[in-house]
Amino acid sequence: MPNKHFCQGPTCHEQPTQSRLQKATGLLRSRYAQHEMDGDSYNNLFKYFCSQGCANSWLDKNMACVEGRTVVPFTTHRKTSEAQYESSKITSQYGHSWKEIKRV
Repeated sequence: MPNKHFCQGPTCHEQPTQSRLQKATGLLRSRYAQHEMDGDSYNNLFKYFCSQGCANSWLDKNMACVEGRTVVPFTTHRKTSEAQYESSKITSQYGHSWKEIKRV
């Protein structure tokens, strides 16, 4: 397991991308944060989030707690989606191919 936090984004585990799909179970999961816990980085934000979008959605959800100086819960486990997904390869008539994730 890498020396990273799990992404704190509240909806990170619901985004249908290839990096979040567990092939064995067909569930989507949250990703690891971009930077390592003890790494030197110019921006500590990415020690807790996998992307700027996840950081913004966390701030939208928890801004009242930040303003009120109350405790915001920290995610210590990897979240997984409740719905099943599957990946399929699609090829266009011109020979271009890509993977698509669909809810089952």
